[in-house]
Amino acid sequence: MCRFAIHLFVILLLTAFLSGCVYWRLLQIKLQLNDFDEYFSLIVADDLTWHFKQPLLYSEDFVYLAKLQPSSILQEKSGEKWQLLFRKIDDQGELIKPEINYFFSLKFNHQQKLTDLSLSPKFLKMAPPEFLEASLRSLGGGDIIESKRQLKVSSDKMLKISAKLPKQTIIIKYLGPPLKKTEEDGLEVYFYRFLLQTAHIDEGYEDRAFSDLKLWFDKKTLELVKFGGRFAGLKLRIDYRDYQQTGSENQALL
Repeated sequence: MCRFAIHLFVILLLTAFLSGCVYWRLLQIKLQLNDFDEYFSLIVADDLTWHFKQPLLYSEDFVYLAKLQPSSILQEKSGEKWQLLFRKIDDQGELIKPEINYFFSLKFNHQQKLTDLSLSPKFLKMAPPEFLEASLRSLGGGDIIESKRQLKVSSDKMLKISAKLPKQTIIIKYLGPPLKKTEEDGLEVYFYRFLLQTAHIDEGYEDRAFSDLKLWFDKKTLELVKFGGRFAGLKLRIDYRDYQQTGSENQALL
């Protein structure tokens, strides 16, 4: 075997090994979710922070999965703070003025392991902390669909809560008017589009710069009953009605 062929084989082997390690660590996190309070804590202030007591995921894992770089990296005493900044755009792809945005923050320790994931206050207007906590606590009981790299949680495994649903007026107050409106299954649907600020996206994954949000509202109560979006490669969908009734699924996929 020539030197080039050997070199190529080594690259392919290392790539497969890295891929396997990443998804093995994601599986371990999924198992940790079965004992949520032992491995995690949630801190709710203006934002929501998901703290990993025994961190597993590396910063390089995030880049491998997302296929892009964060908006900014800040050096701190405890390690690094990464931010993903999403900025609202119009139907021409231009930034809205005055700017409307939301962000995710990720903190990595000196071993480059993820210790904290924070969601900005504006994001919580669409996904209230009570529902996010119930969703996270329910993920341990989800089913992994390997072929789709998907984790689904059926409604009968969701925790039941009595928190209030967000109102349409609140969404408009913080996100402004939607890009477009439609109707679907008797619900009013709002579409928003945000652009991720990033220095680099891997070739073939350019669409990950766009964060498309889809919000379903009850036409009578004007309550947000369903939320879906994609965020730097992660697709998320939550049907808030699952907390009171059965029949659909919440899911996350990479």
